[in-house]
Amino acid sequence: MWLAGFGLALANFVVILDTTITKVSVPHIAGGLAVSPAQGTWTITSYAVAEAITVPLSGWLSARFGTLRTLVWALLGFGLFSVLCGLSRTIEMLVVLRILQGFCGGPMMPMTQTLMLRVFPPDKMGLANGLWGVTAISAPILGPLAGGMIVDNLDWPWIFFINLPVVGVCYLTVTGLLGKFETPTRMERIDITGMVLLVLFAGSLQLVLDLGRERDWFASGLIVTLAVVSAVAFAVFIAWELTDSHPVVDLRVLRHRSLAVGLPVLAIGFGSMMAMLVLIPLWLQSVVGYTASSAGQLMAMQGVFAVLLSPVAAVLIQKVDMRWPITAGLVITLVTAIMRMGWTGEADFWTFATPPLIQGVGMPFFFIGVMTMALVGVPQRDIAMAAGLLNFLRTVAGAAGTALSTSAWDNATRATRGELVGTLNGVDQMTAQMAGGREIGLAVVERLVEEQAATIGSAHVFGLAMVAIAVTTALVWLMPRTVAQGTAGIPAAH
Repeated sequence: MWLAGFGLALANFVVILDTTITKVSVPHIAGGLAVSPAQGTWTITSYAVAEAITVPLSGWLSARFGTLRTLVWALLGFGLFSVLCGLSRTIEMLVVLRILQGFCGGPMMPMTQTLMLRVFPPDKMGLANGLWGVTAISAPILGPLAGGMIVDNLDWPWIFFINLPVVGVCYLTVTGLLGKFETPTRMERIDITGMVLLVLFAGSLQLVLDLGRERDWFASGLIVTLAVVSAVAFAVFIAWELTDSHPVVDLRVLRHRSLAVGLPVLAIGFGSMMAMLVLIPLWLQSVVGYTASSAGQLMAMQGVFAVLLSPVAAVLIQKVDMRWPITAGLVITLVTAIMRMGWTGEADFWTFATPPLIQGVGMPFFFIGVMTMALVGVPQRDIAMAAGLLNFLRTVAGAAGTALSTSAWDNATRATRGELVGTLNGVDQMTAQMAGGREIGLAVVERLVEEQAATIGSAHVFGLAMVAIAVTTALVWLMPRTVAQGTAGIPAAH
């Protein structure tokens, strides 16, 4: 049982890792393929768009082909396209293969969670979610660190080649131990209309989030067009799926209160955490002077307590009302946002390292708690669909948090810089007296202004994250109160 759980958790880990490991590798990929860094970012965008499209299809794939069979084929495809990505020698070929890799990786996240709920008995369900949650928490943290080490010591293709042995272990474990846990299948017609609408909605939304910042958001005709297409497709998709007899994404699963409330709790909370996680290394490198490797190592400290306390969180959510551990995790994260608002460029290493360490304490209680509690009362036949929606919202929320935080930082930095420049007095007299002359003096002053503006801008983003986390904490208490262990292996509630 535990070996099977390890294989499922490892499969989830490698998929999530692949969404972040390429972020620090873009300059190396661009250099290796002789393209611009902007073109290199399409290796990230293409994978994210494909994954965002296929994650919500998991419920339909599970019902049509079986959960285990879908996971096995997804594993094989993911491994194959990982190798081919590493062998690519043109950006066009790499982007196409990243799309195919994303199509295979998307269903693996909800499928592994669904099978976890079938493999483990009710009394060990919290530990199962803890094991799965460790991978979901640690992979985004370890991805940039692993990517930096690989491209610095080997070459960029190895960020894809390392997937192969991991996929091999997962394949042998899954096929060897999980045969009896296959879910029943049923022959259903393919909801072509729903699938097309889903592709338009999810694909356009992901492109808006990925390209918005570099295209100046709604000042760009392309972004406006994509946003309109996404909004219209989403509205039609909702209407179609609620009335179709065999929807590709059964939105009627939202009748379960725990899932309906858990989705926005996960989206806002996780999006806020990702906003801070993305901004911190950018600020450390541009203002404090940290290298990419140093910033990655500092951020990786968040995984210390996150990994150690995940089993504790998994046990605790079976003993008490799960809303309390989730709230505790959010409050701890809120405290770290407040701590970061007081950062300055002159602070020492431990001033920067302490908030990630503390946040690592709260993350497993929030993440494992929400992912478990959102499935409270959801019957087994709807688990794959519900897990697909949860993982879809997590994927989109992470992209939204990343895009919005960097954009808000840029805007706040520019506005602050304008205010600071307007308050400077005696610059000419001061710079004239500086060693090296007036031009060097002006450069020093300009650099100081930029650093202070970026620091104040980051504090602005941390403040917004703090507000969002406070709102999320209030939403938690709209979720049902846990009262007992259910027969399906999921805590019952009312």
